[in-house]
Amino acid sequence: MKKTILILFLLTLQFIYANSNTKTILFLGDSLTEGLGVSKQSAYPNLVQNLIQTKLNKNIKAINAGVSGSTTNDGLSRLKWYLKRKPDIIFVALGANDGLRGLDLKQSQKNLEEIINYALKSKAKVLLAGMLIPPNYGPKYSQDFKKMYENIQSKYNLKFMPFLLKDVAGVQKLNQADGIHPNEKGHELIAKEVYEFLKEEI
Repeated sequence: MKKTILILFLLTLQFIYANSNTKTILFLGDSLTEGLGVSKQSAYPNLVQNLIQTKLNKNIKAINAGVSGSTTNDGLSRLKWYLKRKPDIIFVALGANDGLRGLDLKQSQKNLEEIINYALKSKAKVLLAGMLIPPNYGPKYSQDFKKMYENIQSKYNLKFMPFLLKDVAGVQKLNQADGIHPNEKGHELIAKEVYEFLKEEI
């Protein structure tokens, strides 16, 4: 009986220890993060989790907080809800829909800064992923969109991934029929880039 109790006690300690060493990454994004058109298991946040576990042999939990159609305007309310999970790292990947809809970039930057400020107050490490957009609204708007992320990175001294869709955007075999959303192969490539970007932060 005593031996059984001791074994159960040791198992409980192991469980508590394992969970105390599990880091959580919150991926706050839009349809690109959610994985529109693919399963959640095939979306890049889950693939990043798998890469960290297999390559670094570390306990990690990825929270996919991507929502299709999301803009910077609704990111803060979602972040506040997810902060209940007390993430160690917050990967902010918002703004693509702002750019595609031609929204006011001054307001978009203000929204992103509010998200980042709130995230930093939680004591989580904040990482920023940027986007690039085609010149649908003219070259100046596209350039200003790119500079928006650069300005935020400089102001808050964040670790910055300039383009979430690097080597994926515009590549037909890596995207779905709409030419915008990555397919499973596209998400695999994004996951590898994101893993290399954040592995030193784990």
